[in-house]
Amino acid sequence: MSSCLTAYLLDIPATHALVGSKDEQLLATIRDRFADDLARDDDWFSDQIEDGAPTAFEALTAVVHGGPYDADDEHSFQYGYAYKRLCGLTGFFLDNSSFCPFRGDWLEMVDEGMKALRVTAVSVAELGYFGGLPAGIPGYDLPRCGEWTHESCVAALEEFEQTKRDGHAPPLEPEVVEAVMSVIGWLRMAASRPGFGVIGFVA
Repeated sequence: MSSCLTAYLLDIPATHALVGSKDEQLLATIRDRFADDLARDDDWFSDQIEDGAPTAFEALTAVVHGGPYDADDEHSFQYGYAYKRLCGLTGFFLDNSSFCPFRGDWLEMVDEGMKALRVTAVSVAELGYFGGLPAGIPGYDLPRCGEWTHESCVAALEEFEQTKRDGHAPPLEPEVVEAVMSVIGWLRMAASRPGFGVIGFVA
């Protein structure tokens, strides 16, 4: 079974502030402009919704209002996807062609490539760990979430630049090099925008 890492460039504090903001205008905009997307997601999860899981818009409303959330753990995946939707609507999609789809321990392999280049301030695998959703949002299995702060992106980019200055060029598999360079591109974009970082989801 394959997975997909989706990453967004965002003002992370501003994104966190959307959770519990009770922004009715935001909800209305999403409902009006993205009705087809919401309906498509409801169709995809129709069996779970029939079993009591919230619809895509109900989950989104709960996240924006800071609750109430369904007490059934197996239904809480919808809240993770609702937060992912908020990130997708307010952030900038980062090219994930090296990460979608992927199988097995690919994210860890890319991390090893980054470590070989002495880049350790961020970890691709950490974008797919459990427990990475903002405080208060329940999660269950997928999507998993993680984030890199602006400061960690700046630090990681400086590690890479120092590696270049040192002329350190370890042999790496071409596909790993391609993935690492995608990550470096993400870091450059984040570092150039004060307060911006990366939020990633694995599903």
